[in-house]
Amino acid sequence: MEQRQLDRNNFLKRNRIIAGLSEATVVIESANKGGSLVTADIANSYDREVFAVPGRPSDVQSAGCLNLIKSQNAHVLTSAVDLLYILNWELNSTVKEIQKQLFVELESNEQLVYDFLQEQGKQQLDHIAISCKMPTFQAAGILLEMELKGAIRPLPGKLFEVI
Repeated sequence: MEQRQLDRNNFLKRNRIIAGLSEATVVIESANKGGSLVTADIANSYDREVFAVPGRPSDVQSAGCLNLIKSQNAHVLTSAVDLLYILNWELNSTVKEIQKQLFVELESNEQLVYDFLQEQGKQQLDHIAISCKMPTFQAAGILLEMELKGAIRPLPGKLFEVI
């Protein structure tokens, strides 16, 4: 049987596809340079969540993970619960039924965002801000207020939708 050599270029192509398909990328161990850091960078560019397992500061194979965490390009991952919490996955399998408030009072900017989400469906924060012609920080505050009022909910991948 013929033995084939592995082509380095295929690793990056494969990792780009995996980063795009995955909801999150987890870097367990990496030196300062390596394919896993390239994959983490690709995942960040796709607005996917990135996690890194911290290691000993003196360990060469922990330097990449520690730099990802230090530069705020990855969440610290110390247990599976961290992953569940950041991705907003349900920790309990039972879903509590909450009666929806029938008449939520919204301010004019909140109503603008609500109407946009109602019409367009799930959207990311930056797209909401651009489409509603407001700064991102203002849109983030409006979305938080709307979430507290029970009009919208955040989803994994930095998405928001109308409840």
